Amino acid sequence: MSSDPHLAATPDPVVQLAVPQSAVNERIPALDGIRAVSIAFVLCAHALGTGILPMTGRTHVFADIGVRSFFVLSGFLITTLLLRERARHGGISLRGFYLRRALRIFPAFYTFLGVVIVLRAAGYIAVSDRDLAFAGTYTMNFHAERAWYVGHLWSLSVEEQFYLAWPLTLIMLGTRGALVVALVGIAVAPGVRLATWYGWPELRALTDQMFPCVFDALATGCVLAIARDRLEASPRYRRLLDARWFWLIPIACLASRAVTRPWFDFGLSMSLANLGIAMTIHRCISRPYGAVAAVLEHPLAVRIGVLSYSLYLWQQLFLDRHASSWIHAFPQNVILAFAAAALSYLLIETPLLRLSETLRKRKRMTVRVAPPTPREPVTATLRTARETAS
Repeated sequence: MSSDPHLAATPDPVVQLAVPQSAVNERIPALDGIRAVSIAFVLCAHALGTGILPMTGRTHVFADIGVRSFFVLSGFLITTLLLRERARHGGISLRGFYLRRALRIFPAFYTFLGVVIVLRAAGYIAVSDRDLAFAGTYTMNFHAERAWYVGHLWSLSVEEQFYLAWPLTLIMLGTRGALVVALVGIAVAPGVRLATWYGWPELRALTDQMFPCVFDALATGCVLAIARDRLEASPRYRRLLDARWFWLIPIACLASRAVTRPWFDFGLSMSLANLGIAMTIHRCISRPYGAVAAVLEHPLAVRIGVLSYSLYLWQQLFLDRHASSWIHAFPQNVILAFAAAALSYLLIETPLLRLSETLRKRKRMTVRVAPPTPREPVTATLRTARETAS
């Protein structure tokens, strides 16, 4: 499939409805706030049981909600950006998309993996060759027996697999076709999870990690991006978003994750949690006011949200309840995680984010200054030829 946007120059009729009006801004503060809350759930889940913090029987719920929120938000943002590109330029550049994703993700990721290899060589941590192979190829979500220090990379593997597949789906099937794929994924995933849990006991540890089992979280965000304007055109849905009791819905959906019975956990509560997160995202970006929006748009929350990728990468080295060293005890483990994330963001991510933005601006300038079709000189030449012939 070519990445030339001119080969898909016919605009998709759904695009104009699908691209949110608020997407004209490069960053939406409330979304960074949601990232901050998401990473806070992950940090809380991993920090419990370290130092003076007690261990609870529901730590997995915090981690699940945090990672699930990242998935839904990622599906929403990536789809919004791709649809906006198609609306503006008549097509989606795979080369441009993959280049931007590579600049954003790979340098920090492989730097982290390099540090893990160095620490293993020095004898500080135990990580197998299989762990490193699955991590380096972004397939950790299909590898159950793994070391703690790279275990969290399963979610980044899911994200990378989504980045590879979803733009192709939009290009090949169009927005309507991609919407159907997303809806089918949402409908089928609970059955896949239940079949895995009850039918393949050897894969139970991956029931909430393999791509077919978790694609519905990303797909929920994709559906929100495509259908957002249509949803907001519904008076009933607008009344729901504006209702004072609105927040009871996402809270109830997320609270369902505390139920541990497999038939409910894998069959229903994961889907409910995805729905609750998507509704929260929609409410925050379409109704940017009130107490919740004020918290999410607080400068500290926005800053933590910007650091969320680095935090997610590096916290695993410090937030380890199975280790007894000083660096793994609360609160210094959290402080060190933030310090490592800040260094990663400043030294690795920031320069490459600037490079990505520079490349994007050059592309815009190239489109704007494209030379016009030389119609006048051709007309003048023909006129001169006629005069000479006469």
